[in-house]
Amino acid sequence: MKKKLLAVLLSVTMITTMLVGCGSKNNDSKQTTTKEDVKGNNSTEATETDDTDAETVTETTEGKIFNIYCWNDEFQRRVKDHYPGYEEVDATTGKIGDVTVKWNITPSDDNAYQNNLDETLLKQKDAAQDDKIDLFLIEADYALKYVDTEYTMPVADLGITEADLSKQYQYTKDIVTDSNGQIKGVSWQGCPGVLIYRRSIAKEVFGTDEVDKIQEKLADWDKFTAAAKEVKDKGYFMLSGYDDAYRVFSNNVSSKWVVDGKVNVDANIKNWVDQTKDFTDKGYNNKTSLWSSDWSTGFTPEGKVFCYFGPAWFVDFTLGGNGTDDDWYATKGPQGFFWGGTWICGATGTDNQSLIKDIILKLSTDDTIMKDIVVDDNDFVNNTTVMEAMAADTTYASKVLGKSNPLGTYATGAGSIDLSNISPYDQGCTEEFQGAMKDYFDGNATYEEALQNFYSAIVVKYPDLSY
Repeated sequence: MKKKLLAVLLSVTMITTMLVGCGSKNNDSKQTTTKEDVKGNNSTEATETDDTDAETVTETTEGKIFNIYCWNDEFQRRVKDHYPGYEEVDATTGKIGDVTVKWNITPSDDNAYQNNLDETLLKQKDAAQDDKIDLFLIEADYALKYVDTEYTMPVADLGITEADLSKQYQYTKDIVTDSNGQIKGVSWQGCPGVLIYRRSIAKEVFGTDEVDKIQEKLADWDKFTAAAKEVKDKGYFMLSGYDDAYRVFSNNVSSKWVVDGKVNVDANIKNWVDQTKDFTDKGYNNKTSLWSSDWSTGFTPEGKVFCYFGPAWFVDFTLGGNGTDDDWYATKGPQGFFWGGTWICGATGTDNQSLIKDIILKLSTDDTIMKDIVVDDNDFVNNTTVMEAMAADTTYASKVLGKSNPLGTYATGAGSIDLSNISPYDQGCTEEFQGAMKDYFDGNATYEEALQNFYSAIVVKYPDLSY
């Protein structure tokens, strides 16, 4: 078993999907949580049906050091701003009651976060108790890499019940369910995606920026392509670059990246290739790569990009603050999709199970706290009750999205997300495939040559695969 787990952690190399920032707002009115509070002050505490787990959680002596591993400060800010009783000591240290919280933040660039996490988890069993990881975060693209190992605790072992998670979107539970049907992580956020278009360009090209009329023009991929020609004819780009529509296509595949140990390029991934090649040849995109400086120029005042695809975090932390706030609206676009998300995992071997449980329950099941996260941070939270209420709240508005309330648009797609075709190889396959296809898009290779380059790279990354 140990050999298998080592292989899983060491052989699966993944791409950086996103670095998500978030606004920070202190809330001095939050009540103080004592050590006794942490051990069971949430109304969704384990029920009588979980007697064994509940006793384990509440009677175990809690550790004095609480080690959290993550790739940026998003979760740190959520805890700082919304977890009752958290006190900031410095940038990497906090206090909850008499427990010292230590933040180990390693950026995702060049897979550094996962490499650091893997190395530390492999030492977890023999590490001193104060050095063990207590809680760590994972993303959607590589969730199964950790979920299907013994290094993540089933949330039921923390005393978290199905009833506790009953308001959460099903896909957020599916993505962290292991091969034995056990949920191994919990997220406070949902990341359904939308099409975000620039209002000023819409008015110039189409004569209107009204959501219903723009959605009608972009309701399917054929209409989207026809609209792209109109946008180009007026001197603008429909998309910034090669990667912008990828998530919409990859989230709507009918098969996995790997089937019976063999690499598989789904027909809908090939549809993305065909569309992107067509858009590149016709000048409908600006030939940029995701997260590059040229790509980012599209949403500045000088930018000439009509639309982007993204979830709530993308709107506030990527588009927002670039001088074009209020010049965007959100609509469904050709197809629903999701992008990203962060899941909280309890590490096997932790001596802070009660604190992990309480953090999860407070941040991901408490209606009041989750509403605060929506209002304060413009996040889309993983709570159907809260999101339905906020979608109808006429006082809530996004300053980036024309002072409109986009939550209903997000929520429409959240319930239909299908994760039946995810695999542990998704992030690595995405990285290598997108990279290989850029030679094809730029005319430096045929499709067959680019595809062979992908195959050659992927079997180096995953030696257990064939094609």
